[in-house]
Amino acid sequence: MTTMTQEINEYIEKFKANKPKEVQVKMQHAIEELEASNEGKGLRTGEQAPNFNLPNAAGETVELYEQLKKGPVVLTFYRGNWCPYCNMELRAYQQIIGEIHDQGAELIAISPQTPDQSMSIQEKHDLEYLVVSDEGNNVANQFNLVYQLPEYLVELYKAIGLDVAKHNGDDTWTLPVSATYIIQTDGTIAYEYTKSDYKDRVEPSDVLQELKKIN
Repeated sequence: MTTMTQEINEYIEKFKANKPKEVQVKMQHAIEELEASNEGKGLRTGEQAPNFNLPNAAGETVELYEQLKKGPVVLTFYRGNWCPYCNMELRAYQQIIGEIHDQGAELIAISPQTPDQSMSIQEKHDLEYLVVSDEGNNVANQFNLVYQLPEYLVELYKAIGLDVAKHNGDDTWTLPVSATYIIQTDGTIAYEYTKSDYKDRVEPSDVLQELKKIN
């Protein structure tokens, strides 16, 4: 079975072969600027996860601490259904969701997209876990994950027909850094993986192994 990491690496090679050099340079520069900034560093292991109430794709409210009463939660922040790396990650989690549930845990995927966009990605990949909308990035901000897209990247995205503002229902052009947490039933973060480079993601099977360690 192809791992998410293999799939991402294959996509990156095709991207390098097919996209104009100028586009690649601007995208890489934005990543390096973010890495050098203080934005999007995320909460750390041992810290308390803030509670949230967010709508899922069906419009029902999902409360983190209500879920934690049932067992640990794997919480993954993704940028949106327009992001190919996010789609690969969400599909990879779907492949092991049965094993996550076997650990008594739930998976919540969170993005700043509108509920309609969340519904779209849930149906597209037949996701059997919770997909919630954090419009305005309020929760992502509490997790210290939000960053502002630089103007040159906004212009680039617009030029290639990628309208993040439409997906998110606002024109702030802010996004969460890709981050994954395992949250214990008392709300403590037991594991975190936070990277400024949206191509760098923890393999879902590795998250499952970490989940087994804390259970």
